Amino acid sequence: MHQMKNYMEEIVISTMDDILKDIKMCNCERCRHDIAAKALNDLPPQYIVTRKGEIYSKINNLRTQFEVDVISAITKAAIIVKRNPNHDQESINK
Repeated sequence: MHQMKNYMEEIVISTMDDILKDIKMCNCERCRHDIAAKALNDLPPQYIVTRKGEIYSKINNLRTQFEVDVISAITKAAIIVKRNPNHDQESINK
Protein backbone atom coordinates (compact mmCIF):
# COMPACT_ATOMS: atom_id res chain seq x y z
CA MET A 1 0.00 0.00 0.00
CA HIS A 2 1.34 3.42 -0.95
CA GLN A 3 1.00 6.42 1.28
CA MET A 4 1.48 10.15 0.67
CA LYS A 5 3.11 11.97 3.57
CA ASN A 6 4.52 15.40 4.31
CA TYR A 7 7.71 14.12 5.89
CA MET A 8 8.44 17.61 7.22
CA GLU A 9 5.82 16.80 9.90
CA GLU A 10 7.84 13.82 11.07
CA ILE A 11 11.07 15.78 11.08
CA VAL A 12 9.54 18.64 13.11
CA ILE A 13 7.92 16.27 15.63
CA SER A 14 11.06 14.18 16.08
CA THR A 15 13.34 17.23 16.36
CA MET A 16 11.14 19.24 18.71
CA ASP A 17 12.07 17.41 21.94
CA ASP A 18 15.78 18.13 21.54
CA ILE A 19 15.12 21.82 20.98
CA LEU A 20 12.47 22.30 23.67
CA LYS A 21 14.61 20.80 26.43
CA ASP A 22 16.79 23.92 26.21
CA ILE A 23 13.84 26.35 26.31
CA LYS A 24 12.16 26.81 29.67
CA MET A 25 8.48 26.80 28.77
CA CYS A 26 5.23 24.91 29.13
CA ASN A 27 5.45 21.43 27.66
CA CYS A 28 1.73 20.64 27.58
CA GLU A 29 0.17 18.96 24.55
CA ARG A 30 -1.53 22.18 23.38
CA CYS A 31 1.72 24.18 23.44
CA ARG A 32 3.59 21.39 21.66
CA HIS A 33 0.93 21.24 18.94
CA ASP A 34 0.97 25.03 18.58
CA ILE A 35 4.77 24.99 18.18
CA ALA A 36 4.63 22.20 15.59
CA ALA A 37 1.84 23.92 13.64
CA LYS A 38 3.63 27.28 13.62
CA ALA A 39 6.94 25.70 12.60
CA LEU A 40 5.28 23.69 9.82
CA ASN A 41 3.55 26.81 8.51
CA ASP A 42 6.98 28.44 8.19
CA LEU A 43 8.60 25.46 6.44
CA PRO A 44 8.00 24.23 2.91
CA PRO A 45 6.04 20.98 2.76
CA GLN A 46 8.04 18.01 1.52
CA TYR A 47 5.66 15.34 0.28
CA ILE A 48 6.80 11.85 -0.53
CA VAL A 49 4.94 8.80 -1.76
CA THR A 50 6.11 5.63 -0.17
CA ARG A 51 5.03 2.25 0.99
CA LYS A 52 4.07 2.15 4.63
CA GLY A 53 7.14 1.26 6.65
CA GLU A 54 9.62 2.80 4.21
CA ILE A 55 8.74 6.31 5.28
CA TYR A 56 11.02 6.40 8.32
CA SER A 57 14.13 5.42 6.39
CA LYS A 58 13.43 8.16 3.83
CA ILE A 59 12.87 10.69 6.60
CA ASN A 60 16.20 9.87 8.24
CA ASN A 61 18.05 10.15 4.93
CA LEU A 62 16.54 13.54 4.07
CA ARG A 63 16.53 15.09 7.55
CA THR A 64 19.99 16.64 7.32
CA GLN A 65 19.02 18.64 4.24
CA PHE A 66 16.49 20.60 6.26
CA GLU A 67 17.96 20.43 9.77
CA VAL A 68 19.01 24.08 10.08
CA ASP A 69 15.70 25.37 8.72
CA VAL A 70 13.74 23.03 10.99
CA ILE A 71 15.69 24.01 14.12
CA SER A 72 15.22 27.68 13.31
CA ALA A 73 11.48 27.31 12.64
CA ILE A 74 10.89 25.31 15.83
CA THR A 75 12.88 27.78 17.94
CA LYS A 76 11.00 30.77 16.54
CA ALA A 77 7.67 28.99 17.03
CA ALA A 78 8.56 28.06 20.62
CA ILE A 79 9.40 31.67 21.46
CA ILE A 80 6.08 32.85 20.01
CA VAL A 81 4.09 30.18 21.88
CA LYS A 82 6.02 30.84 25.11
CA ARG A 83 5.08 34.53 24.93
CA ASN A 84 1.46 33.82 23.94
CA PRO A 85 0.36 30.40 25.23
CA ASN A 86 -3.12 29.33 24.13
CA HIS A 87 -3.72 26.89 26.96
CA ASP A 88 -4.52 29.81 29.34
CA GLN A 89 -7.18 31.04 26.93
CA GLU A 90 -8.77 27.58 26.78
CA SER A 91 -9.22 27.40 30.55
CA ILE A 92 -10.74 30.89 30.59
CA ASN A 93 -13.20 29.98 27.79
CA LYS A 94 -14.50 26.85 29.55
